Amino acid sequence: MTEIKVTVDGVSYVDQVEARLLLVHYLRDVLGKTGTPIGCDTSNCGACTVLMNGVSVKSCSVLAVQADGADITTIEGLADGELHPLQRAFHEEHALQCGYCTPGMILASVDLLRDNPNPTDEQIREGLEGNLCRCTGYEHIVRAVRSASQAGAAR
Repeated sequence: MTEIKVTVDGVSYVDQVEARLLLVHYLRDVLGKTGTPIGCDTSNCGACTVLMNGVSVKSCSVLAVQADGADITTIEGLADGELHPLQRAFHEEHALQCGYCTPGMILASVDLLRDNPNPTDEQIREGLEGNLCRCTGYEHIVRAVRSASQAGAAR
């Protein structure tokens, strides 16, 4: 067992974990952060995307021990008393159907808008290409990210 210290959604944790424990399983099974879904477990779908030190990562491809000392943001920690502008935009633009990919899409979009506060539709599509959605056809997702961008979500 290895001791890790992480901050998740603003709360500090110290835990003993097995060296092979994936971050997604640590978040869900140890911390109860079930808003981070387990998708493909192969880093192909992006459903499990979280922010690690502000950068989007697929938590099924990161070991919990690799997150030692990191600041992790999950979909549960994104809102601060009210919906984050991207969460609101996804709702208002109907950018979800089943909702399975939504947490990962939103967190990847946070990272995208941090790097490029005013992306074109093509840049949005390119920025989210590692996150798959099987329901929406992406049009509403692109519209939501564009809407959040125009509302100043990156600021």
